[in-house]
Amino acid sequence: MPKKTPKKERIQKNTVKRILKYASPYKRQLIFAMMFAILYVVLTLTAPVLIGYAIDNVVSQGNVDFEAAAFLLMMTAVTVCACAVFQWLMGLFINTVGYFTVRDIRSEIFRKFNSVPLKMIDSHPHGDLISRIINDTDNIGDGLLQGITQLFSGAVMIICTLVFMIVLNFYIALVVVIITPLSMFVAAFITRLSQKQFREQSSTQGELSSYIEEYIGQQKLVKAFGYEEQSQNGFEEINERLRVCGQKSQFYSSLANPSTRFVNSLVTTAVCITGAVSVIQGGLTVGQIAAFITYANQYTKPFNEVTGVIPQLQSALAGADRVFGVLDSENQTPDPEKTEKTVECRGRIDIDRISFSYSPEKPLITDFDLHVRSGSKIAIVGPTGCGKTTFINLLMRFYDVTDGDIRIDGKSIYNMKRDELRSLYGMVLQESWLYNASVRDNIAYGKPDADIKEVKAAAKKAFIDRFIERMPQGYDTIITEEGANLSQGQRQLMCIARVMLCDPPMLILDEATSSIDTRTELKIQEAFNNMMKGRTSFIVAHRLSTIKNADVILVMKDGHIIEQGSHNELMAKNGFYTNLYNSQFASNS
Repeated sequence: MPKKTPKKERIQKNTVKRILKYASPYKRQLIFAMMFAILYVVLTLTAPVLIGYAIDNVVSQGNVDFEAAAFLLMMTAVTVCACAVFQWLMGLFINTVGYFTVRDIRSEIFRKFNSVPLKMIDSHPHGDLISRIINDTDNIGDGLLQGITQLFSGAVMIICTLVFMIVLNFYIALVVVIITPLSMFVAAFITRLSQKQFREQSSTQGELSSYIEEYIGQQKLVKAFGYEEQSQNGFEEINERLRVCGQKSQFYSSLANPSTRFVNSLVTTAVCITGAVSVIQGGLTVGQIAAFITYANQYTKPFNEVTGVIPQLQSALAGADRVFGVLDSENQTPDPEKTEKTVECRGRIDIDRISFSYSPEKPLITDFDLHVRSGSKIAIVGPTGCGKTTFINLLMRFYDVTDGDIRIDGKSIYNMKRDELRSLYGMVLQESWLYNASVRDNIAYGKPDADIKEVKAAAKKAFIDRFIERMPQGYDTIITEEGANLSQGQRQLMCIARVMLCDPPMLILDEATSSIDTRTELKIQEAFNNMMKGRTSFIVAHRLSTIKNADVILVMKDGHIIEQGSHNELMAKNGFYTNLYNSQFASNS
């Protein structure tokens, strides 16, 4: 078995330090917990002394001091009750520290999700990220609670017990100290065996969460294509790997407790033998040897408890590595400290020789030039994968260009705050998103302070007001997660109403009416046309009939603009756009 490298040890130490750093705001609770732990240990070790004295008062035939024995037993009962109270208080404060620490870690991860580049979110399975913020932080909490409680109280117990044993008999105490390190060696060896398995277990849990999240969210497609058996097989394959690594991790870690208990039994045996010899020689009384045996058990007990929580500690470290992997992700480039506030957006956009690629080895957009006049209606068409949606992502700064610049009214978007830039656009995507809240809250998502009159006016413009009024509670009706109780078209209309409420100076419509029936689409197009008057608008569309009235149509292919002009101009060229347009209406020719 390979030994743990110094680098791994450093990583683990740094991980523990970081966890403790999150607990540092709760130092007062930690101090109280430690204080009660010390009191608990001292009183726990006092009880055997009282019992030993009680035994010595009744051990001789015809020489029993009932009064002294009764008093000692009463004191023992009081001591035991006090131990229970202090143990409860210690657990209470440790729980407080643990749960508040986990709360703070979860809050920081969620804040981190809002500050990392979109690329980081897109490049990780969403189920895995969910698993990190829920399962892995739970593992940290469990390990933290168990670890701090057992390690600190165990350390105090070991030190105090050793002191008590040395006071009673130095030589017997020496026997205990000599044998005990064997228990620590066994526990350390088994820990190295189980550590790798716990890390693999955490990683596989994230993979399984991602798989479940993906397939539950797309059950309609799974059933439509008869993919149930394949999806079940995929699930069982990951689930089986989780079972194997989980079983191995639990098997290795579970070896620690019985192994150390065996060693500790040897300690108790050695104490009994040496103690019996000492009693025969008159070095100890019967009560003292009884107390000594109890102390030997108390001395070895912390080692058993620590090895018993090794699974939680290992799982906590593995979970912490995954959590800190997210927290250590590079943040998006910060907004400039000094920016010029945009007083009025006219919507003139200049794109100068921008280049972009999701991966360096696969260039997508190169030397892209475009100059848009204020109030223009720009349509973007082209085959799938040509860069239409990527271009929109660059306009919104969801991704940053690798070269070149984008300016709005002569001002570089990289000299603007992201919130300010994005507030200039109203965006309707092909994939509509609603959250678990009322209809009113969903429409007012971009303008939370809007009153109900404004919300109703926006809904009316989006031709969804009558449908909303027919709902059980009208605008107060709760929409389930991701709008599952609405049709796709209704969800998209609600997202359109959301943009109409914000009334932004520029618009981005990315297949905004793809899920709406033709009759409603004509009404929405009319509403959009009214809204787009005097506003710069970008329209991504596959149905070319919807963009015939655009001022300029950009035809993209392989990240380049290969044609541009009005519909009539492009049709007259008889080029790529003409073929694309005719292909959609071939059945009518």
